[in-house]
Amino acid sequence: MIELGTTHTMSWTVEAEHLASAFGSGLVDVLATPVLVGFCEECARTMVDGILPPEQKTVGTSIDLQHLAATPPGMRVTVTATLVEIDRRRLRFEVEACDEIEPIGRATHERFIIDADRFDSRVREKAEEASSHSSEDAS
Repeated sequence: MIELGTTHTMSWTVEAEHLASAFGSGLVDVLATPVLVGFCEECARTMVDGILPPEQKTVGTSIDLQHLAATPPGMRVTVTATLVEIDRRRLRFEVEACDEIEPIGRATHERFIIDADRFDSRVREKAEEASSHSSEDAS
């Protein structure tokens, strides 16, 4: 059972592939904002992964992130997600990120609980439809 107030914390060391210069989101060697978004989503997702029944998963549907400070390579980033709202299948998290020196980000993140088989089936159908459109366009 998922409970309000549940928290989950994860940490990463900023590596070359996490940098804005490598990721394509900027020209500086600091943690890229899209990577910080990914860290926030992963922290929230893994909080509920082990609680949901095996036939269910969550998908991220929104994130509102403020990237407050730059983090250089080699520094550790710690992200804490707190579940603050449950509305049927919608979960809302407040997320905070800090490096070894200071807070670097805060976010509100929403995830939806999905039936994994149904979701996968819809994605396959969409891919097949897109493939058939591509075949028609090529003719």
